[in-house]
Amino acid sequence: MDKTLLKGLMVLEAISKLGDETPRLEQIAAELGLSRSTLHRTLQTLAHAGYARRDEAGFYRCTLKMFELGTLQLASLDVRKLALPFMRTLARETEETVHLSVLDGLDVVYIEKLDSAQPLVAYSRVGGRAPAYAVATGKALLAFQAHDYLDHNGASLQQHTDNTLVSLTALQHELAEVARKGYASNQGEWRQGIGGVAAPVFNGLDTVVAAIGVSGPLQRLTRQKMAHYVPGVLDAARQLSEQLGYRGGYFDLADRLTDSRGDT
Repeated sequence: MDKTLLKGLMVLEAISKLGDETPRLEQIAAELGLSRSTLHRTLQTLAHAGYARRDEAGFYRCTLKMFELGTLQLASLDVRKLALPFMRTLARETEETVHLSVLDGLDVVYIEKLDSAQPLVAYSRVGGRAPAYAVATGKALLAFQAHDYLDHNGASLQQHTDNTLVSLTALQHELAEVARKGYASNQGEWRQGIGGVAAPVFNGLDTVVAAIGVSGPLQRLTRQKMAHYVPGVLDAARQLSEQLGYRGGYFDLADRLTDSRGDT
């Protein structure tokens, strides 16, 4: 391990986390276990490389170079490509169809799909759409939109089956539960007899960018089966989120599995 490089990264992280605070070099050195001379030399190197700058008061700040690099990295991440290993694991463990969806208005668009090998499956296709409020991946996405998101789209709620929620108040209540539990479900709300369970996928900016879930015929994918699959769906969403740079603790909340209702 290159200890000089490691020291530089430690210093960079330290001054980045401090934000608007202005501690003296001695304080940073003490926190990192470095001598004042080593810290000063490291900061000068970071400044020379363009990752830090010294302001008029003599304090060091991070530059936007890290943001630029991070933005380039985020732009290069292909959620479909990154999701496939976790989707394959879910498909193998559940033997049901696995979807990866993104939100477009009040619809979800399926950007990746792994079909179940079983004879009776849920019909969908990559590039296809479904009403977000009536499928599990859609609810997992809607639950993390701005508070007024549905206010602008609520008039578009349509009845697709007897189980479809078309009351804006009822839907908002369910989405609040989705955000609390960490996963969403659908019991034949888009297609009669088809259900599933899904969880949100976060990126490094703590933004929900996709949802991953399993779906299938309710005669096979019962409530009990959905409850059994919830931990695997959450684990797939967590691992994919980590691949996208997410470092938050959303998936660790204690009350995640207190309810077991499930659909994509």
